[in-house]
Amino acid sequence: MKLAPLPAPAFAELARTSPAPAGLTLLRSALHARRLLLLKALLVRVHGRRESVEPGALGRFERSWGLLERVERRHPAVVRDVLDYPTTGVWLATVLAEPAGPRFDRLLARLDMVALTAALRCGGPVDLTVEVSDGLLSLPGVGRLRVPADRVRISTDNRTVRFHLDGARHPAPIVLTLVDRRHGVLAGRGSGWSPVRSLPRGTARLDDLDPYRVPVGATGGSVGTAAGHVDTDHAAWSARWRAAQELLARTDPGRAVEVARSVRAVVPLVPRGPRHLGATLSAAPGAVLTSLPAEGQGMAETLVHELHHSKLATLHELVPLYSPGRDAVHQVGWRPDPRPIAGVLHGAYAHLALADLWRRAATVGGVSPSWRSDAGRQFDELHDQVGEALAILLESDELTMAGREFANQMRHHHASLGAAPLAAG
Repeated sequence: MKLAPLPAPAFAELARTSPAPAGLTLLRSALHARRLLLLKALLVRVHGRRESVEPGALGRFERSWGLLERVERRHPAVVRDVLDYPTTGVWLATVLAEPAGPRFDRLLARLDMVALTAALRCGGPVDLTVEVSDGLLSLPGVGRLRVPADRVRISTDNRTVRFHLDGARHPAPIVLTLVDRRHGVLAGRGSGWSPVRSLPRGTARLDDLDPYRVPVGATGGSVGTAAGHVDTDHAAWSARWRAAQELLARTDPGRAVEVARSVRAVVPLVPRGPRHLGATLSAAPGAVLTSLPAEGQGMAETLVHELHHSKLATLHELVPLYSPGRDAVHQVGWRPDPRPIAGVLHGAYAHLALADLWRRAATVGGVSPSWRSDAGRQFDELHDQVGEALAILLESDELTMAGREFANQMRHHHASLGAAPLAAG
């Protein structure tokens, strides 16, 4: 992936976990460039091995590609928003890793939903018939339609979207309406329609619907199991999100803005015992996978921690920070199992951001005494652990030159956090 050289000040700010807008803008550009690169790789693969793709699947893929190109010429911002949505990244990673065969052909059909979502959000004329998988038509970032048919024709009339089931004489009683043409916002009504619901104060979604919100086939692995729509308490999730945003705004306003702008989707996970779960996917920056925290404090910490995994994954795609394929593992303070150098770097970076947050929480006014006290204790413990991990990183020959500079900048920020004692909690 070729982009303009990374400005040194932005690189240093990212390494120091700064929420400065310049770093966020750079990472968003890198993410979009990566999505375009993967999409082009899929096109090249399909066209280069046309004989291995079932003719019907090939025709639908080319039709959807053409639709996406036409919409992009008229409304590039909306197309970019759909392509950069986290679940689009999971789909691209999944289909590109799949060998030729019937499953690859089925995975290609997702481009129908990506192109259709972009077209419907732009409000242009659409008259398209799509195949429906498992009776579900999923529009990324918008919602899901349950239909008793294998094929559905979608037509638009001004701002209204209607669905015509295969064989039915009249449209289904489900309607989508373009309620905000500028931002491409769709609202739906009718039996069988389930929206991807918004979280308060921003553009983040609580995505408990998309089939690609976790890797296809993942059932309780390292990322956990995705919670179903009917099992998700939207009111409770909204309350935790709002409480976390308020807590971050009082503790670190810049970090609160970064979370609001960078987190595109929160994916509920099924709890696994009393331990809280949190995860990210390198293919889906901007998505935070988490079980429901007990309170706003836990949500705030999870959002900051997981967001920094996303930031580092995106930056590593832009500027490789470590070399692949090495077998060495290292012991770190926050996990019992030894970690490869990538795990050490990721953990140190995410925990450095938490240490920054906890130091602020322990010294700032306007937060609860219990969080101030907890934050002070956690800072003291984690500051030492991150320092030990940074020593491992700076002694390793597995980092690239950029990775060593990144670790050095992390070390400077780490030192600055411990330069003065914490105020009493």
